[in-house]
Amino acid sequence: MPFFGMFGSLNDINVFDQSLIFAALVKGRTTPVNYTINGHEYTMGYYLADEIYPNWSTFVKTIPRSLGAKRKYFASKQESAIKDVERAFGVLQSRFAIVRELVRYWDEETLANIMKACIIMHNMIIEDEGTMNLGFDH
Repeated sequence: MPFFGMFGSLNDINVFDQSLIFAALVKGRTTPVNYTINGHEYTMGYYLADEIYPNWSTFVKTIPRSLGAKRKYFASKQESAIKDVERAFGVLQSRFAIVRELVRYWDEETLANIMKACIIMHNMIIEDEGTMNLGFDH
């Protein structure tokens, strides 16, 4: 669950420095995650990040000067996913004021419920109005 709703500049590093999620990560407290990639078992989540973030194993960064088809493909897919997430939060922030507000003192479960509710309501709005917004005839 990303951190949102801070006063002042909302650049990546300011959000990172004040994020309760990353503060917990520094202390070794993380939400349990289990997955397998290429036969390797992992128990820690990861975050798509760009070059300004610290070199932590939990941050998966774009490959700089990616050489070779596999690396270029990976870099393009990762950059696309980062843009999709940023765009999605921008949409939620523009539609729901609660996502724009300061939520620093709310607990993680409440934040998760707020985000889930906003996503569900957004999807319901899109489903209800989607054909009108896309210009399709009924």
